[in-house]
Amino acid sequence: MKNKVNFIPKVTGDGSFTFFSSEFGEHFHSHYGARQESFGKFAIPTQLSIKAKQQHLKVLDICYGLGYNTAAALETIWRANPDCHVELIGLEINVSVAKNAIERQLFSYWNSEYTEILRQLAFTQQVNSARLTAKLLIGDARNLIKSLSNSGFYADAIFLDPFSPPQCPQLWTIEFIRQVAQYLHSNGLLATYSCAAAVRTALIAAGLAIASTPPIGRRTPGTVAGWELTSNAFLLLSQREREHLLTKAAIPYRDPQLKDSATTMIHRRIQEQNESQLETTSHWRKRWS
Repeated sequence: MKNKVNFIPKVTGDGSFTFFSSEFGEHFHSHYGARQESFGKFAIPTQLSIKAKQQHLKVLDICYGLGYNTAAALETIWRANPDCHVELIGLEINVSVAKNAIERQLFSYWNSEYTEILRQLAFTQQVNSARLTAKLLIGDARNLIKSLSNSGFYADAIFLDPFSPPQCPQLWTIEFIRQVAQYLHSNGLLATYSCAAAVRTALIAAGLAIASTPPIGRRTPGTVAGWELTSNAFLLLSQREREHLLTKAAIPYRDPQLKDSATTMIHRRIQEQNESQLETTSHWRKRWS
């Protein structure tokens, strides 16, 4: 739900650019490197280079934004298997984000093939070629995700990339993540940059197993989730991380009808935290400092 009217490019640590959202008070990507984040937090953790051995892959990109995660996914897949056919669905509330990224030529460092794909998605919301079937759906992701119910779409990889939970709780709730999980293939993987306890609790409540992904340009890890995770392929949660899930910070955001405002969700969670007997986050932090 990355919504913004005017966009000013901001260079990040790896030389790639991102935008800043004054609405959410955050950049679309880490200042350490927008491009490296797309690979390190999404394409790599979902094991797309391995899954590309299949002849057909399906990807769900939630909060498409500038299109970096989609570009990273396609590059990763086709580098491993140029013949793999990809079916991709992107969800985005504001298509002008993607259009501005193209118009401001933020993809000059990408292969022209990917730039053209992103251009078509931004301006026509669809691509149909020999090895790619893609569409960009525009609107509130809470409504768009429900529209997939009769599509038979089950993703091998899901990218969950909204703004941070305190700024955009709508897409981190138990109810929304349960909806998202319905479209994850039995062998699929979901990746997000967030390691927030509330997010991880919601993933677990959806029935998913979780693990950490390596930090990319920052101290905190991301999270990968799937119906089953093998211990030798993922970073198991540390004792510190497991205990974090037993604190008030792990109380999730809730949106029973998938239509509440951010303010309503935040106030609801604060009330639940105030009434909870769980350990405070500050106490947990002191124990591990």
